[in-house]
Amino acid sequence: MSVKQDPLQTAAWLDELQTNGSQLDLTQLLRYQRLTHLLDLTPKQTIQSKLAGSYLAKTKGRGMEFDEVRHYQPGDDVRTIDWRVTARTGKVHTKLFREEKERPVFILTDLSSSMQFGSQLLLKSVQAAHLAALIAWHVKKTGDKLGGILFNDQQIVELKPAGRHVAVLRYLHQLIELQKVNRALPQQQNLANALGQLRRLARPGSLLFVISDFSQLDEQCLRHLQAMRLHNEIRLCQLFDPLERQAPIDCRGAALVSSGQQSFGIELSDQNLWQRFSKQQSAAQQQFDTSIQLLGLRPRHFSAAQPLSLQLMEASYG
Repeated sequence: MSVKQDPLQTAAWLDELQTNGSQLDLTQLLRYQRLTHLLDLTPKQTIQSKLAGSYLAKTKGRGMEFDEVRHYQPGDDVRTIDWRVTARTGKVHTKLFREEKERPVFILTDLSSSMQFGSQLLLKSVQAAHLAALIAWHVKKTGDKLGGILFNDQQIVELKPAGRHVAVLRYLHQLIELQKVNRALPQQQNLANALGQLRRLARPGSLLFVISDFSQLDEQCLRHLQAMRLHNEIRLCQLFDPLERQAPIDCRGAALVSSGQQSFGIELSDQNLWQRFSKQQSAAQQQFDTSIQLLGLRPRHFSAAQPLSLQLMEASYG
């Protein structure tokens, strides 16, 4: 059964998020500076970057962070001998360290026409921008470099990795600009093109976020993801609207639906229409789940009908 959202609750959330649900501005994206504690960007796999940074690699050697003491082995640097442990045990011991390495973070954000949909609180594109902003502020907090790809139906914007506050503001500015685009123009870009550009941009050892509804996922997209997964950590974030997961019941009246290029009316009480729509959406989601599982990836799902902070807190304590 589809849950009808309380209009008063929706109004309160929109006020808290400082948005009308369909447009972006800097004020609402700056808000996520205060919420970075809701995210954990700790590496889930070995970092392959050759650049010095703030994450501990699993390979042992001389570096910034002490790891353990073990018996001296031929070839060990004599400068790393732990004389205190050697004197106490009577056997030569040497110190081992974990090397700190840099991990650039790239965020791919989908603002294409399929993301310009929302039935309760936010458009999926607006929620995607909020999530991208939260990740970007977290990256700035940890001191990593931030880069990424943003795209809509008309263009792809590439941002090479940069550090500090300016990198975040640069990304947020592009989110706002690409959300404003004229939806009546014909489609020229898609998810496969954006992933291909990300594949060329990201260097081994990077953390890659892909934020999309994945409605454009195809074999070319899967090939790009598979190739990037070999040398990077990928985190998929799937945006959805509740209406895409479950058809409403007891609907009355009519609604005007627009694709950006054409508009048409639908009768909301037409149950056959909702059944066909639900069947199509269910098949598409099943295909996505199967394809991504075969790649060994586990996506996180984010609804456009609830504030992002609430969903992340529920995931932490649920």
